[in-house]
Amino acid sequence: QVQLVESGGGLVQAGGSLRLSCAASGRTSSSAVSAVMGWFRQAPGKEREFVAAINWSGTSTYYADSAKGRFTISRDNAKNTVYLQMDGLKPEDTAVYYCALDFSIFIRRTWNEYDIWGQGTQVTVSS
Repeated sequence: QVQLVESGGGLVQAGGSLRLSCAASGRTSSSAVSAVMGWFRQAPGKEREFVAAINWSGTSTYYADSAKGRFTISRDNAKNTVYLQMDGLKPEDTAVYYCALDFSIFIRRTWNEYDIWGQGTQVTVSS
């Protein structure tokens, strides 16, 4: 079984940057390495929402409109790690950020289509 562990969250002022990491461990089979990896977030009282996703080779990415131009998703398969670089952070970006793995070759944006989830990391942006 693959486990995902996020790190890199914290408190930052508006306009600042954070880089989230998500490391896969356990039985990182070839199917896990070749899976789509995504980032989602959930603010208090709100539904979990898609942020960004990347295919196994890193050649295809997809972003929510709220993330376009500010966030960058990338992955290093040699390290079994996916990253989310977040620049120009806004108070409305405050949420728990989760990484997730989807055993699919196609990028999908619906959270319940993802198979494995990390425990989440808190991002708080102060105004």
